[in-house]
Amino acid sequence: MAVSFDLFAGFVDFAPAGSEARDILAFDADAFDDWLRDQTIDLQNWLKLADFKAGIGQVILLPDGRWILGLGRAIARARERFVLAAGFGKLPTGAYRLANELPNDLSLDMENLGCLLGGYRYGRYKNKQAQQPQLMLPQGCDADRLKTMAMAEALTRNLINTPANDMGPDALEQAAAALADHHGAHMNVVLGDALLTQNFPMIHAVGRAAEQAPRLIDMTWGNTGPQLTLVGKGVCFDTGGLDLKPASAMGLMKKDMGGAANVLGLAHMIMALNLPLRLRVLIPAVENAVAGNAFRPGDVLTARNGLTVEINNTDAEGRLVLADALALAAESPSDLTISMATLTGAARVAVGPDLAPFFAQQVADADQLMQAAAPAADPVWPLPFHTPYEKMIEPDIADLDNAPAGGFAGAITAALFLRRFAGDQTRYIHFDIYAWTASAAPGRPKGGAGQGVRAILTALPDLLDLPK
Repeated sequence: MAVSFDLFAGFVDFAPAGSEARDILAFDADAFDDWLRDQTIDLQNWLKLADFKAGIGQVILLPDGRWILGLGRAIARARERFVLAAGFGKLPTGAYRLANELPNDLSLDMENLGCLLGGYRYGRYKNKQAQQPQLMLPQGCDADRLKTMAMAEALTRNLINTPANDMGPDALEQAAAALADHHGAHMNVVLGDALLTQNFPMIHAVGRAAEQAPRLIDMTWGNTGPQLTLVGKGVCFDTGGLDLKPASAMGLMKKDMGGAANVLGLAHMIMALNLPLRLRVLIPAVENAVAGNAFRPGDVLTARNGLTVEINNTDAEGRLVLADALALAAESPSDLTISMATLTGAARVAVGPDLAPFFAQQVADADQLMQAAAPAADPVWPLPFHTPYEKMIEPDIADLDNAPAGGFAGAITAALFLRRFAGDQTRYIHFDIYAWTASAAPGRPKGGAGQGVRAILTALPDLLDLPK
């Protein structure tokens, strides 16, 4: 298959070394007040007349050509991420150098990352692209790691932002193949009716009504170290199937492959940083479409591991395709298995769009992720695998129910459903993410978004006992 997907389009790098850069003074509001007292009366009056108080996102050009970016006060910064990016993105095109130190409560690495992330623009369908400001890499920053994170985020955003007419199962496979080729990974694809002969019946059932055939993408990389398996939901568009979504709920369904986009972004970081582990990425790539051969409410499907599933809602299809992929993952030893999916509206109700909720079988794994989240500027929050709710996913005529009635604990029952396929001995973590930024924020343009992956990357040395 010809590979044409531009993996990292929209990524804005640090300014090249030796660039002619203009100075930036980034001031905490209190530090700005102290600095202002030492300036000339004329400059003090000029800044007061401009009502510049160094609030978050405030930017002003000084008469000497330097720029001041406001960072607000500590109490305001505690409510924001990437406060340097809030002002940096407003600067004209050009190269800039941070000329002073940031407040102690801000991470130099993460603030620089925010500027890289904020420079991203999705431009596949635009003839002209606006130029973005570029920051000179300050001393003491880990350039390779920051650039790798920003490129991974660009990849994830590109995949999610691309509409379904150009990002169906075929194109998602192309993108995965391009990433595998970029890193020298191996990739295998089980396509169409071969899903039946190779025992992936639920992936086939969900995707068989679409014009583009369903498939399972299987990428492997690395020969030594602990085994990490990533499973990402790749529903490239979700109509809801015969339980058809209303138009208002279908508008963002190009992002229903956000789990796949996130695991591919995480895979890029792992491979680019050459982490000493063995990686496997599994992506069931389908479109949940409507046709005469679509699976129906009331059908009973048999999964790869032999469990039967009663279909009470064809719009709860993501857990079905993930189930077959998780069952495959459980057939081989894995030190850690992580699934990521835009799975339930219940997760959004529970924690909103900004937090990435996750379920971990082991408390120690949850603790490691929570400790990694803040340093990675990637907020996550644990929800429970509450075993007493297992009976809610056990219907009368099959082993499992894909959409239990009642409306309670929807994110938990979906996670419990997936756990049935992850294997009894597997350390398993499941992320139920939103993968979308509804309103532009510092470092986060409106559109597709990575969630949880930087926290996972930061936690991996502790999760898998890797060198730090």
